[in-house]
Amino acid sequence: MRVRDLYPLITTPALFEARDFYVKHFGFDVLFEASWFVYLSGPGESETRGATLAFMHPDHPSNPPGPESFDGRGMILTIEVSDSAAVFEKLSREGAPIVHPLTAEDWGQRRFMTRDPAGVLVDIVEQTAPKPGFWEKYPAPVR
Repeated sequence: MRVRDLYPLITTPALFEARDFYVKHFGFDVLFEASWFVYLSGPGESETRGATLAFMHPDHPSNPPGPESFDGRGMILTIEVSDSAAVFEKLSREGAPIVHPLTAEDWGQRRFMTRDPAGVLVDIVEQTAPKPGFWEKYPAPVR
């Protein structure tokens, strides 16, 4: 099977606020929108394709059984970038809520977190070298 796309579909009444958040802060484009649905695509870096993301209003009749409105718990959307400090400065200037400060993590990431209007935690990460010896404490499982 070849997958053409894979994206989270977040059920929220704040779909247009979420659209504006990703367009303003991350340069996403709106690929499709209606009164009940927004489908976004983020820009890729060099040879990468970018990412897609969608939001759906909970009151639309096409809403399949099961997806309750997202309440902000149990999900982190990770966006990997090449310069997390630059993105941190940009989002801070633009007034995005910063819920975790820019931090160099021992496991090999520089990251910070914001929260979108739908309640999704957005983890902005840059891959870095891990602290020497960090991963030796976590051996791979035996198969």
